Parts: sequence; C-alpha cells; structure tokens
Amino acid sequence: MLAANRNPPGLDLARLSEWFAESIPGGGDALVAELVPGGKSNLTYEVSDGTSTWIVRRPPLGHVLATAHDMAREYRVMSALYDTSVPVPQTYALCRDDDVLGAPFYVMERVFGTPYRRAAELERLGPERTREISATLVETLATLHAVDPEQVGLADFGKPEGFLSRQVRRWKQQLDASYSRKLPAADELYRRLAADVPQESAPGIVHGDFRLDNVLTDDRDRPAAVIDWEMATIGDPLTDLALLVLYQRLATMLGGDAVADASSAPGFLTENEIIDRYLARSDRSSDRFGFYLGLASFKLSAILEGIHYRHLRGQTVGPGFGQVGDAIHPMLETGLTALKEYR
Repeated sequence: MLAANRNPPGLDLARLSEWFAESIPGGGDALVAELVPGGKSNLTYEVSDGTSTWIVRRPPLGHVLATAHDMAREYRVMSALYDTSVPVPQTYALCRDDDVLGAPFYVMERVFGTPYRRAAELERLGPERTREISATLVETLATLHAVDPEQVGLADFGKPEGFLSRQVRRWKQQLDASYSRKLPAADELYRRLAADVPQESAPGIVHGDFRLDNVLTDDRDRPAAVIDWEMATIGDPLTDLALLVLYQRLATMLGGDAVADASSAPGFLTENEIIDRYLARSDRSSDRFGFYLGLASFKLSAILEGIHYRHLRGQTVGPGFGQVGDAIHPMLETGLTALKEYR
C-alpha cells in the first residue's frame, strides 16, 4: 500500500486524478503516488487509488534535450511489442496535453519483478541463479532483435539507413547541448568515430539502453518485462549488444553508485559469453565490434553529461547524482581503447 503522498515531485495529483477518472478504465479519482527510485532520466511513479495500481512515466524536470524523453515513442513501441515474445508491460493511455502535468506522460501496467542493479542483490541468489538470470537477459535481447518491425507496425519508427552515422552526430549534439566543461577525450572519440563508420548490420528494433536493471525479473528468474524504452528506434541492433557489454565493463571499473554493478556478481556471464550467446541466437556478425563499443561509450557519456548538467543546476530528483560527472572520464577512455581493441 502506497503512502498517502499528495505532492511527489513532478506529479500534480489533483490534476492527474481528474485525468485518470476520464481516461483510465476503472481509474479512481483520489490517487496517491510514490516516486520509484533508481531512474536518472525519465521519472517513474507508482500510482494507486487504493484498489488498483498503475505506473506513470513522464520526462525529467528542468533542462530537457530536444530529441530525448519522448513519451509517445516509449508508449508506441511497448504497445507494438505487447503481443510478441518480448515481455513488456501493457499500456493503457498516453497524454499529450501539457496542461495536466506540464509534460506528456503515459500510464502502463504495474508489473511485479525485480530490476536487479547491485551485485549484492544477485550474490544472495547464488551463482547458478545469477547465471540463469544473465543468460535469459541476453536471450531476451536476441528475441527483441529478431522481431520484424514491419510485422508489428513499427516500419516507420526509425530510419535504418545511415543509422550509425546519425548516432555519432546525434550524441555529439546532445553532448554539446549539455556543455558545462571541456572534455577533450570526448572530442577525440567523436573524431575517430565519425571518420570510420562501418556498414550497418540488418535493421531491427533497438531498445537503446538494454541492461539488467531495465528488466523486471520475476521470482522464477525469468524476464517479466523490459522497461525504459525512451531511446528505442529502428536501427542497428548491435548497438544494444555493445551497450550491454559496456555496462559490464563499467561495473568492474567504477562500481559504487555511479553505475549498476550487478554484472560483477559471481555467476554472471562474462563479456565473451554474452557476445557468444547473443551471436548463437542471431545471424549477425561481431566484425567491427570495437566501433560499436566506442559508440556506446560516446552515447553513455553524452547521457551522463546531461544528467551532470541537470545536477549542477539542481534539476534532478533522487540520490546518486554527485558521482555521475566523474564516471564520464573512464568511460571515454574505454571508448578510445575499444576502437583499437577489436580491430
């Protein structure tokens, strides 16, 4: 049962209750809500009328980059995937009217499961269960990438041609939009990526931020729902695989609150095992994987610099933001190293 919080940050419950009563079947008009901790981008709330519970997602407060935090994209891709083998929450309604909460938002099913983030959480389960959880994580990613976008109504969800080149440019633009300090390693990584873009692999649905704590794992150690689809598009799926591997490296390099370290738990698949398991379930090649790792490093650096920018201006909600700015430096160095490592 949620505490009777009638003033969570970013959520006007009086306005939301009015909208709920009109827009959500069975939705009550006297809501309480709680901010779900852990997210450092879009804000997620658990909302209840005392009988039923829903999840509400809205953009962050304050400084918001022009092409980020698109609630309609998250809503559309989950709605499209609901009847596939990819586990996603059921979606109920999308609100584009800024007058309700000050920004677009959507409502979806409350799925019960654990978004494992810390190695200590998995250590309590033991190495065998941890291995199973990590193995099904990789298999879920391969399942997602096997979905035909056209068959689920997402043919126009993105532009696969020139995807990698646009990704390099896009994250440079996002980095520039959050400029608060000089980052020479970012400039060098951008230069090298832009100068040597490989040919894309076959297009598919890209999650954009696929990792264990963006998957709700049920009590049978199976994925109950993949969440946080804010960066989903149609493009080169190997970018998802590279980001998953990068998160694994960062867990070892940084640990602490700056990055989720669940993948450092005993039993979690190694980097090579992740890549091999994924490739065994797809028809893709890991050629030029160094570029994909470099791009993943550049992308995540741009995202974290945006979070750091908002933190400096007091526009973020929740703990753990103070270390984000420091995490960018080793991440950029990882990207530069990766361009040589896999050549």
